[in-house]
Amino acid sequence: MQEDRRQFVKKSAMVVGASVAVGATTLAASGKSHEADSNGVVVGNSTKKEITYKKTKAWEEYYKQAK
Repeated sequence: MQEDRRQFVKKSAMVVGASVAVGATTLAASGKSHEADSNGVVVGNSTKKEITYKKTKAWEEYYKQAK
C-alpha cells in the first residue's frame, strides 16, 4: 500500500513536471519580445484597432451638458 502511494506520487510529479516544461517552452516560443522605451513604455505592433472614442447618444448628451 505504502509503495503504491510512493509510485503514484512519483508518477504524478513527473507528469506535472513535464506539463510545466511543455507549457514554458510553448510560451517562450510563441511570446514576442517587446522592448521597453527609455521611458519604460513598451513599444510594439498590435493587430487590434485602437478605438478611443465612439460617438454615441449618451456622449452627445454629455458634451451638450458640459458646454
